[in-house]
Amino acid sequence: MQGVPKTPLRLAASLTAAAALTLGGGLASAQPAWGPLAPPNPFLGPVGTSTMHGDAGSSDATPLAGPGAGKLGVQSYSLLAACPTLLQGSDRMVVALCTAVLGQTPTVHLIDPASGGSKAKLELAKGSLLGGVYAYLDNENRLVAVDGNRKLQRIGHTADSLFVDETVDLSGAVPDGDAVTGLVPDWQGNVWFATGGGVIGSVDSSGVARTVRVPQGEQVQNSISSSPDGVSVATTHALYQLSRGGDGTPEIDWRRAYDRGSARKPGQLSWGTGSTPTYFGPASGYEYVAMVDNADTRVNLLVHRTDNGAEVCKIPVLGSGGPGSENSPIGVGNSVFVAGTYGYPYPKVPEGAGPAVPASAPFAGGMTRVDLDGAGCHQVWDTNVRSSAVPHLSTADGNLYTVLREGTGGPLDGYTFAAIDPATGEVRGRTSMPGTTANDTLQMSALISAEGDYWQGTITGIQRVGQGAGSGSLGGGSLDLGSSGSSGS
Repeated sequence: MQGVPKTPLRLAASLTAAAALTLGGGLASAQPAWGPLAPPNPFLGPVGTSTMHGDAGSSDATPLAGPGAGKLGVQSYSLLAACPTLLQGSDRMVVALCTAVLGQTPTVHLIDPASGGSKAKLELAKGSLLGGVYAYLDNENRLVAVDGNRKLQRIGHTADSLFVDETVDLSGAVPDGDAVTGLVPDWQGNVWFATGGGVIGSVDSSGVARTVRVPQGEQVQNSISSSPDGVSVATTHALYQLSRGGDGTPEIDWRRAYDRGSARKPGQLSWGTGSTPTYFGPASGYEYVAMVDNADTRVNLLVHRTDNGAEVCKIPVLGSGGPGSENSPIGVGNSVFVAGTYGYPYPKVPEGAGPAVPASAPFAGGMTRVDLDGAGCHQVWDTNVRSSAVPHLSTADGNLYTVLREGTGGPLDGYTFAAIDPATGEVRGRTSMPGTTANDTLQMSALISAEGDYWQGTITGIQRVGQGAGSGSLGGGSLDLGSSGSSGS
């Protein structure tokens, strides 16, 4: 692993998960019962808060403690934008990548964690629906994203401003009309990206991009993940692991096809898996990679070995829910948690997604825990909870956090913050969240902050749940529910 000078910003990125638990402000100092987590990527920001899924491996597990299951307050902040990406730097400032309701322009907001107010905003060039969703914070607290002009932007901030610190033109690597849907750094500091059209590339420190294409017809509609062993990409047909060849060109280490079903399902944004691949494991924290397929009658959790792609297990999940998941699984230690999204009423799907079969269905939800064992894997529990956000597991306090959708799938549905016992699947605590579908959490991913708060993007802004959060809202505005769509997959 390439060394990195430990400036104050980089030090936060290189902390081990155990050390991160001692920093205070909602963290726990005890050794977590869940884990281990993979070693921190030295080119990312703080552990647990620098990517949508918590880390480079998209584990959706964090060493930070959340707000718990007791009495909590909720604060709403209207930004007139859907906010699928909420990140926090070592300076505790929250950086949100949102999509404006009017015009669908990707907009970066700098959020003061104390007040929740937007201190500054910066608009990016508009691309595809899922372009401008996936981004990360690097080890200098810069937001790394690719805009609609195919420019890799590193966006820095001060206490009250945002600025473009560095730009790399990817127009020679990303075809005209295509867009980057996922990006992540590897353990040598190269920035990997994947496009909707199936181009996978890496950008080195000098700004040179080298690419490889997956077979014609395969698309990448979710983000990508990395571990010290390689980079994992799930297309609409297969799961891949890649690494850099001698000249820096991406090479495919292995490819494993999966059952993509006969059509896109309601509650899915593409015809194929909805998973960002999840690295996890009981020894190194990344010896396995997991995803969920799109089989017609009941979907399966698939677990492969990272080193050679061998199948560890294939097991049906979401028996109490519906046959589909648009979310990345949680992976930690020997355990994987899958949340169902079948029938979720997204207001919009990406262009070219194709018709859903059936055209619509009630939102079924469901959640399943699967554990690996010596013979493969087995189901531990299966429930019918209807998660409307990407769940996150805190290894510090032993809670699985998400938002539940309450109702029949109509415009008057309500939302409830929930802390779930990962050992049993039972809901330990609930806190009502204000609003109806104007506050739809739209299966977006949350941020568990260093202060122990739960920040959740909604279709119109952000809601913050915590022991110190008051009840109320800031700002206001109207929303056309037919104009926006986002994913936290």
